[in-house]
Amino acid sequence: MTAQKGKDLLLKLDETGGGTFVTVAGLRATRLSFNSDTVDVTTAESAGNWRELLAGAGLRAAAISGSGIFKDAASDAALRRVFFDGTIPDFEIVIPDFGVVSGPFQLTSLEYSGQHDGEAGFEIALVSAGALTFTAI
Repeated sequence: MTAQKGKDLLLKLDETGGGTFVTVAGLRATRLSFNSDTVDVTTAESAGNWRELLAGAGLRAAAISGSGIFKDAASDAALRRVFFDGTIPDFEIVIPDFGVVSGPFQLTSLEYSGQHDGEAGFEIALVSAGALTFTAI
């Protein structure tokens, strides 16, 4: 994978659950992380006393955070509804020339900021709330 523009990472939302994703934000600064817990199955009989882990048994999770400006008033309103209604819709995170991560995410933080001589910005944080899929581009 060659170097990519960070501004090309997109956050898309399927607010209705109908499978139609709408871009809500082009994030200026982003962080996407995948995590997996381990399940230790080491015993006194483990070869050479080395730790042994159980494959595929740990809890997996993903989180995305970022900041930027909203695409339009409708996308701002959509994310506010998701937060205040406490819903867990499907999102797509489009990573250019890499792939698309999609699935249910809970919006855990939505912050607004701005300066008197600049645009209003936001910061957002989402955590996975179910099984995710990855589709290579």
